[in-house]
Amino acid sequence: MVQLVLRVRLVGGDSMDVTFEASERVNEDQIVDHVVSTLAQDGGVLRTRHGDRLVVLYGRGVAAIEVAPRGAVL
Repeated sequence: MVQLVLRVRLVGGDSMDVTFEASERVNEDQIVDHVVSTLAQDGGVLRTRHGDRLVVLYGRGVAAIEVAPRGAVL
């Protein structure tokens, strides 16, 4: 399982750090492409985690996504 930590900036101006997990063996670039293409769709929904909580991101509420080499701090 591959994990990627994303800093998500919401349309309202708030930001949060979430973890996205890919069950298949893919590299980081493929995961980022999947995240961007999913959130770019009108009905795009992405299941992520913030600590122990499940966070569902809806594409229309996300303004920007930031991926750092070491990931964000949760």
